[in-house]
Amino acid sequence: MKKKVLFIDRDGTLVIEPPVDYQLDAFEKLEFYPYVFRNLHFIRTRLDFEFVMVTNQDGLGTSSFPEETFWPVHNLILKTFANEGITFDRICIDRSFPEENAPTRKPRTGMLTDFLDNDTYDLAGSFVIGDRVTDVELAKNLGCRAILLQPDMSMIKEADLKKTCVLATTDWNKIAEFLFAGERTAEVRRTTKETDIHICMNLDGNGTCHIQTGLGFFNHMLEQIAKHGGIDLDIDVKGDLEVDEHHTIEDTAIALGECLNQALGNKRGIERYGYCLPMDDCLCRVALDFGGRSWLVWNASFHREKIGDMPTEMFLHFFKSLSDAARMNLNICAEGENEHHKIEGIFKAFARSLKMAIRRDIYHFEIPSSKGTL
Repeated sequence: MKKKVLFIDRDGTLVIEPPVDYQLDAFEKLEFYPYVFRNLHFIRTRLDFEFVMVTNQDGLGTSSFPEETFWPVHNLILKTFANEGITFDRICIDRSFPEENAPTRKPRTGMLTDFLDNDTYDLAGSFVIGDRVTDVELAKNLGCRAILLQPDMSMIKEADLKKTCVLATTDWNKIAEFLFAGERTAEVRRTTKETDIHICMNLDGNGTCHIQTGLGFFNHMLEQIAKHGGIDLDIDVKGDLEVDEHHTIEDTAIALGECLNQALGNKRGIERYGYCLPMDDCLCRVALDFGGRSWLVWNASFHREKIGDMPTEMFLHFFKSLSDAARMNLNICAEGENEHHKIEGIFKAFARSLKMAIRRDIYHFEIPSSKGTL
């Protein structure tokens, strides 16, 4: 079996990068990245990655960064990790300045040529983990994928780098979850004579969404699912709105439910259940269960024919189609006077319940059922 590697940056990834001078040259500057020990130990003991530290240390050994200020702190870092059962199979340090354009400096691969020339390594299954765009560029140059220690990928502009970067997060818990349990994404294309729907979903996203259904109010409601559910969601719908709104709303719900069911996979490690939120004059309660059986209980009434451009009779129909396709129980109850607040509260409560139910715990990675399957 070919070996897989985690090429791990040091400053900004294993330890907090010191502000101002960006040099970790004194003990008082040393601060470890939150949750890095627990998660790297988990990865080291549960998975089969080699660990390779790859770090640029500008001008190391020159008067601007004397070696005697670098090695004591660096050795303490290594010793602390070793005491937690985390060792590095190789440590690669480039000492050049950026303006030298040295072949060994990240994102160039001069320090790592033996990985490129060695057929025993599975670089496509390997990752670079770091906090800079140069780490993503290094991954691309190696033929790896990248995990970026940033809240999102907004700092990445090039399309090919966005393809290389499979996760952007500032949470080592999410990195370990991704490496251990895999990504939870799905893509569904549903085409009929009445609608053409394309949905992409990432359950472990950050609420980014691009939604276009042709119905403004429906767009707004679906955005609530992404934003308050913490999932990335792209929805593009072309429907027969010249007839009416029915097919567009129903088929979107079906495709969205199929996406949820696909992305959840075997549901190992999820919470499974979700529970309510007030919105001004309204109280909306949504309980759900990803138990594999569909059911809808609906206790919400609306007295207006439409809210925005969406018929109120379609609210129930949307959630019924969604629960059927996602194979989940849904129990929805809403009280209040303002019709807009009521339905928006339902969508937000559904999103929060969804966020709770899909939460995954790799430390308790079991099917959440006494039957052993969902």
